[in-house]
Amino acid sequence: MEGRQLKIKIGKFLLLGALISYSLVSFIPFFWSISTSFKTESEVFLNHLLPQHLNTDAYVHIATKITPTLYTLFFNSLFIAVVVVILHLILGSTAGYAFARLRFPGRDILFYMVLATMMIPDQLRVVPVYILLVKMGLISAHPSNYLAIFLLKAVGALDIFLFRQYFLNIPKELEDAARIDGAGPIQMFTKIMLPNALPIIATVSILTFQGSWNDLFWPSIILQAPNHWTLPFGILEFQGQFQTDWPPMMALVVLSTLPILLIYLFAQKFIINMQLGSAVKQ
Repeated sequence: MEGRQLKIKIGKFLLLGALISYSLVSFIPFFWSISTSFKTESEVFLNHLLPQHLNTDAYVHIATKITPTLYTLFFNSLFIAVVVVILHLILGSTAGYAFARLRFPGRDILFYMVLATMMIPDQLRVVPVYILLVKMGLISAHPSNYLAIFLLKAVGALDIFLFRQYFLNIPKELEDAARIDGAGPIQMFTKIMLPNALPIIATVSILTFQGSWNDLFWPSIILQAPNHWTLPFGILEFQGQFQTDWPPMMALVVLSTLPILLIYLFAQKFIINMQLGSAVKQ
């Protein structure tokens, strides 16, 4: 018995050590970005992990000298990310509820077809999508190009899958009780399902916000005017054909990472609850 407990303790110790090591390895690129943002251009390629002298010129540069302005980049990224999150929550939750609770012909086949779209990369459909958006008049320097972004990113197959799986774990007795009281599908969805789905709502919100905040592929194709560019566009502007201005680029990388980091810190409880809930079979 004591030998078994010793093996369990050793296993936990090894697992904890592996997790700490992985965390440190994952943190190194972000730490290097922070360190580089406080270096001068001449210090970047020296073998020093920390800057020899604390230098904030890179932050002053991105705050005062970049075009479009830092405020414009942040506002555009935030605006697109918030709208995309709202669209994902509305469409993903309603579709997930339909696949989980409603009965209609071809439901399972349609669900598998939705999942199959996850295997199609954006690069494979960029040409037909771009031609379609041009014919719709959404590829231009006007604010209408935001609509093209919202149409492309309105909902994702992963969101539908996550909501469906979560709704399947909610006891049907709650719906039966609401149905006896005369509630219809819409009332059951808004008053039974959604109030019990806060963990998955938080999880989908975080994943969607992160994906939209960091997205460069579609904005680089659709957003034509500089005053519509997002933060990844601003980061890319520091990379030239023959030279890269590393300290300002890393300063902008650090600032663009902070919102995601803060969101994870405040919402990690919901993510953990969602993971624990998905592991429990109702």
